[in-house]
Amino acid sequence: MISFEKITETEIIQQILAGEKSLYEIIVRRFNPYLYKVGRAYNYNHEDTQDLMQETFIDAYKDLIRFEGRSSFKTWIIRIMMNNCYRKREKPSFKNEIIQDVHDDSKPMFTDPNNDVERLMQNRELTHIIEDALRRIPFDYRMVFSLREINGLNVSETAGLLHISESNVKVRLNRSRAMLRREIEKKYAVGELFAFNLIYCDAIVENVMKRILTADVE
Repeated sequence: MISFEKITETEIIQQILAGEKSLYEIIVRRFNPYLYKVGRAYNYNHEDTQDLMQETFIDAYKDLIRFEGRSSFKTWIIRIMMNNCYRKREKPSFKNEIIQDVHDDSKPMFTDPNNDVERLMQNRELTHIIEDALRRIPFDYRMVFSLREINGLNVSETAGLLHISESNVKVRLNRSRAMLRREIEKKYAVGELFAFNLIYCDAIVENVMKRILTADVE
């Protein structure tokens, strides 16, 4: 497997555009978890989310030359994933909201220092409870929660992806936190939700790279 811990996205893209197609594996492996979390936030099941991820990676590959670095690559490829999710499910019209309670302290919602992935995975029943709780949150709030809390985007990036104001991002985040707090506060780290297992990562890599290296996307 290609080592990809230190090389930047800009360096990877330059080399891919210069003909090193195999380096796109780095992109796929690096951003698999983020795209998976976005797909699941749309309430797509595991299989549909994987299909959307592969479509997104192919779309991103085709448009690599258009990536200008005005936003982070993470934001850019998440935007492509969201557009694909929108096309699969009718794009919702965002409702006007009364701007209130916009304080955002930017601290993680869950702060239990004893959290660890192994303990979470051992309690699969609770994992399902957490995912079900997120699915019950209205779409507008679920997406803000996913982008801010789970995928780690900042307020400005989230606002840009969702085409809403930064104030609305803060409002929706606070409301989504309140909706979840009763069931999962102080129990599990948000970043552990919707974990994308490496065995699935390998399958996505194989499928995407097979299409790229066989010129299926030219």
